[in-house]
Amino acid sequence: MSTSTPKPRLVSPNFITEIIDEDLKAGRYKKIVTRFPPEPNGYAHLGHAIASYIDFGIAHDYGGECRLRMDDTNPEAEKAEYAEALIADMRWLGWDWGPRVRYASDYFELLYQMAERLIQKGLAYVDSVSPEEMARLRGTVDQPGTPSPYRERSVEENLDLFRRMRAGEFPNGAHVLRAKIDLASPNMKLRDPVLYRIVHAEHYRTGQKWCIYPSYDFAQATTDALDGVTHSLCSLEFVDNRAIYDWLMDHLWGEPPLDQTPRPRQYEFGRRSLEYTVVSKRKLRKLVEGGYVRGWDDPRMPTLAGQRRRGVRPEAIRRFAGQVGISRTNRTVDIALLEGAIRDDLNTVAPRVMAVLRPLKVVLTNLSEPRTVTLPYWPHDVIRESPDGLVPLPDGRRVKPEQAVRPVTLTRELYIEQDDFALNPPKGFKRLTPGGTVRLKMAGVIRCDGYQTDAQGRVTELHCTLLPEEARAAGVIHWVSASEAVPAEFRLYDRLFTVPHPEAEARELEDEEAPEDQDFLRFVNPKSLEVVQGYIEPSVLADPKETRYQLERNGYFWQDPLDSRPGALVFNRIVTLKDTWARTAQESELEARRAAPKAKTTEGPRKTQGAPSEPPLTPEQQAQLEHFLAQGVHEAEARVLAREPRLAEFLMQAAQKAPMALLANWVVNDLGAALRSGEVKITPAGLAGLVRLLEAGEINTRIAKDALAEALQTGQDPAEIVRKKGLKQVSDAGALEPIVDRILAEHPEKVAAYRAGKTGLLGFFVGQVMRETQGQANPQRVQELVRQKLG
Repeated sequence: MSTSTPKPRLVSPNFITEIIDEDLKAGRYKKIVTRFPPEPNGYAHLGHAIASYIDFGIAHDYGGECRLRMDDTNPEAEKAEYAEALIADMRWLGWDWGPRVRYASDYFELLYQMAERLIQKGLAYVDSVSPEEMARLRGTVDQPGTPSPYRERSVEENLDLFRRMRAGEFPNGAHVLRAKIDLASPNMKLRDPVLYRIVHAEHYRTGQKWCIYPSYDFAQATTDALDGVTHSLCSLEFVDNRAIYDWLMDHLWGEPPLDQTPRPRQYEFGRRSLEYTVVSKRKLRKLVEGGYVRGWDDPRMPTLAGQRRRGVRPEAIRRFAGQVGISRTNRTVDIALLEGAIRDDLNTVAPRVMAVLRPLKVVLTNLSEPRTVTLPYWPHDVIRESPDGLVPLPDGRRVKPEQAVRPVTLTRELYIEQDDFALNPPKGFKRLTPGGTVRLKMAGVIRCDGYQTDAQGRVTELHCTLLPEEARAAGVIHWVSASEAVPAEFRLYDRLFTVPHPEAEARELEDEEAPEDQDFLRFVNPKSLEVVQGYIEPSVLADPKETRYQLERNGYFWQDPLDSRPGALVFNRIVTLKDTWARTAQESELEARRAAPKAKTTEGPRKTQGAPSEPPLTPEQQAQLEHFLAQGVHEAEARVLAREPRLAEFLMQAAQKAPMALLANWVVNDLGAALRSGEVKITPAGLAGLVRLLEAGEINTRIAKDALAEALQTGQDPAEIVRKKGLKQVSDAGALEPIVDRILAEHPEKVAAYRAGKTGLLGFFVGQVMRETQGQANPQRVQELVRQKLG
């Protein structure tokens, strides 16, 4: 009896897959159909990559289908250029959507007919008030809406006006079609939402055929149903819109043309943003139009076009998206997770070659004739991990390790990196110094006998001796031949912003001169691109242009697909070899500690000043570190866990019941001391249960910390403490509104300042409410209420 190997899952089990499993078990659907519906008003970015991974990945895991559909209902912002770029990006990611791309504009006639049906049922009406009046009539969170004077128009009058809107008789803004739902609903979205508006603009696909266009809410539900979608997955910002989605399906599904399709349901997952960048298309457009970057495909941009031009492979993006996962809450992803995924992907596909980015000339005074040395493309660790014992050549052929080599010429004149020589070396420097020795990679040991400087005292040339083979040196450096190496431009790309959360930092500013939506631009990293002129070994000239390399000790690079050409090579740095930002932060922290006054202590031996704060990781610890990083654990926490088996074991047990990336911070920072002393009173399952409550949004961080502190004292289950004490996060608007109203009434001068433009005061109001509720209020819900009440 033969057994087939189960198809590997792309998406880890989560609350959405639990819903799908139940739907299939109950027989609600025969086949799972999802959709990815981007708006063609900009280029796809990493947020789209994560969302598309969820949509296409879930369809893949259940043997279903995922539709790629352009949500092209706004002709004023959409272009064929953007639609084509989105399609190219999704194809690059490797997604399969069947024989055709779908467009909301394909269904404009059917959508119009469904809108007429709502009018005929008395469920929609043409409203003729101004946008400002409509907003006023909708009411507020604590006051119901007021009916428009046009709400009770007859079916005949509504049909006549709607048909005349389609015919182009009215200017923009003269009328809209609204659903007739509930003006007293606590969900503001249900207070007669707009279904159609007049827009006299040329559509990139339909031209001037239409001058009325459906709203997002109307188009999403109806086109999902027309496309046979079963599970409509979207980010958490659309949670309130689900009520409109369901209302439309309650009144349209089951009748032509929706009488032969399954009824779709909408489900929301937490949105993912990324550190050191922005993923709002509006803000990305500001970066492009303001000249901060060189276009949508600038390698610093978080767009997929930018990542592709930088040299990132789609396999790395999919690996990253899979590691991010799905949860019910919004979360900002550490950019180190993306960079780690890129390094992991390139490690086994990028052959090692040598290039010198900032050249310093070296003359080997005793080398009379050139020598040829043979260098391997691959280090032993990659060879050891090869499943078939073979390794790739740059042209893609797989060969035995001893065949994966290339010749490099050692000549009298060389180039090394400027940083590999120091007149006054720091302690522990293992490269070249006056009178010192260093090993040239695979080419022998050299000794520096002298050097030349320019008028400014900068070293311009070294005179060295090539020592006998038995000579020894502590360090190894890379090099290229001065006469045979190929000149090249190297573009060293770095993070686009100087702070992890530029949008949040901008909201904290109270700058009356800069518009609120442009404050984030002040955090653009001026060093996000450095261009240097150097040399690379000539072997690369015979390789395919799209070959990605690890340039020894310099990072991963490939040739820029647009600017690089024969005779003028341009290499983009894809990613550094290590997380240099984390290392810089650690070094800064270490320097601060050294500079701080020393407190007297009688505990333990005194450390020698200048000694490293911790020993290097062993190979086993390094493997542990890489495992934790691959699971999304922040590097600082991963390093602690790699060194401390007791903490790592506790985390591994807890990770059987909750995401490791969410647990690690609690294990290291909140339970670390108790675990080290062996006095921890909480079980791994207990911590996991608490973190699950936090992830589901039932509690906030402060409640979790309070419950955990009590659990450490009493030994009770922390989730049980939350339940017994009723500590769940308060999200109910009815409970929060009186508190918000009182806070606003107590600070009229700050309310006036906020309305005058000092929007940074939003944090003050939210903080006051959080203090009033002893930290139990849902801060996102509080923020929404404050914004609504302040207009």
